[in-house]
Amino acid sequence: MELPSSFRLDNGDLVQQIGLLAWLHKGEDAKSLYKIITGIRVGHELWHRLSGQDEIEAYRAETIGAIVDYTKKNPKASKEDLAKMVVIQLQLFASKVDAM
Repeated sequence: MELPSSFRLDNGDLVQQIGLLAWLHKGEDAKSLYKIITGIRVGHELWHRLSGQDEIEAYRAETIGAIVDYTKKNPKASKEDLAKMVVIQLQLFASKVDAM
């Protein structure tokens, strides 16, 4: 029986679950490890949210998507046209990041 992919743990979840498992088996020493791991994960998530890293990643993906879309729709575009389009997309990305 194969479990669904949603059952899998990402790296942070895996480390946290290892800490929890150790805590359940060994007690106080593992409990402090679990607290540290949880604190690091919460701190990392807060930093990501407060710093806008998630938004920047979304803007980056949007920019790359626009460039890929242009190249698919215009396979015979000259290098100059492609360069102009890339510059425009990068300027849009930069303006969105600056506006944050």
